[in-house]
Amino acid sequence: MSQQIHSRRIEGLDKNIWIEFTQLTADHPVVNLGQGFPDFSPPNFVKEAFKRAINSDLNQYTRAFGHPPLVKILAKFFGKLLGQDIDPFTEVLVTVGAYEALFCFFQALIDDEDEKPVCGKLMTSADWVLDPAELASKFSKRTKAIVINTPNNPLGKVFKREELQMIADLCVKHNVLCISDEVYEWLVYDANEHVRIASLPGMWERTITVGSAGKTFSATGWKVGWAIGPKNIVRHLQTVHQNSNFHCATGAQQAVAEGFVKEFECLGAPESYFTSLRQELQLKRDRLAAYLASVGLKPIVPEGGYFLIADISAVKVDLPDSTEQPYDYRFVKWLIINKGLSTIPVSAFYSSDHEKGFENFIRFCFAKEDATLSKAEQILQEWNRAMLTQ
Repeated sequence: MSQQIHSRRIEGLDKNIWIEFTQLTADHPVVNLGQGFPDFSPPNFVKEAFKRAINSDLNQYTRAFGHPPLVKILAKFFGKLLGQDIDPFTEVLVTVGAYEALFCFFQALIDDEDEKPVCGKLMTSADWVLDPAELASKFSKRTKAIVINTPNNPLGKVFKREELQMIADLCVKHNVLCISDEVYEWLVYDANEHVRIASLPGMWERTITVGSAGKTFSATGWKVGWAIGPKNIVRHLQTVHQNSNFHCATGAQQAVAEGFVKEFECLGAPESYFTSLRQELQLKRDRLAAYLASVGLKPIVPEGGYFLIADISAVKVDLPDSTEQPYDYRFVKWLIINKGLSTIPVSAFYSSDHEKGFENFIRFCFAKEDATLSKAEQILQEWNRAMLTQ
């Protein structure tokens, strides 16, 4: 018998929805509303800043835990939003995207013997809200941390202040850490408000807030993220970072720093990129929602973020039976191969205990050029005509 060469801790991790569907999309000519990245350009002021950084020879290592100009403006910017005096060098960590910030948190603070993941769900019968009793029942003496994501991916839910206060009360009561993924923080639509849980009483000292320049400045390929929180927690994330990635691209950090400096001066004003991007994406959201509804899909209009999910249960497609993959996986594959439209199955976001209830939903990304959305609309229109003639 040959010796096992891989570590047990990576078993099962080779199967990844993003790898699978990215490859499937690459193998077929498609309109891509699946992957969560804009196909439009970042604003010129950050692109020009990146060029200046490279041309001024910011091409070597900078401070491992974050380029000084970037951590300083992040501390100033989010200190204002959180009502907190943030130390840029001990309470801000710059990471290789938000993904690494999450990785550092779990590697630094969770042990093998700690409680394994316990999932709570948003209840469809009550407009996708948390059930207070069910959430409270998930906390125990072994609970180490809670992970929240607002605005939420894939649903687009923006957690209300009352819901976040309920979570905060449970965190304080059980002395639990919180990691708050807020990468879509600037993309909140209609009259909804993004509330940062770290700003609530008793939460700064136990919360790591994760952000993303990729989502903030529509530059996902730059892979600049950050983790902000109290120094007694951040220092442990720094330990993981310095022993894994060590460092993030200097030029990209400089460009993001200059972007935040500019936005700090005009935050909330019409000329703010955060304002114009939100307005632009709200129009794209409404356009896609209207068209999905017109062809028989049931869109759930998001309150924030890049994504819109739609109920496909009313659309009848003859798919091969399978016990290996949920219905939405098979539907999305059929849609890519037969219709040239790429989306993402929503059940992939749920634990195995909960995925069965979400096999009739697929996720669309509307952070796309109008031309891309027009091509998607044409595909849907042709598909709808074909269904009507059957």
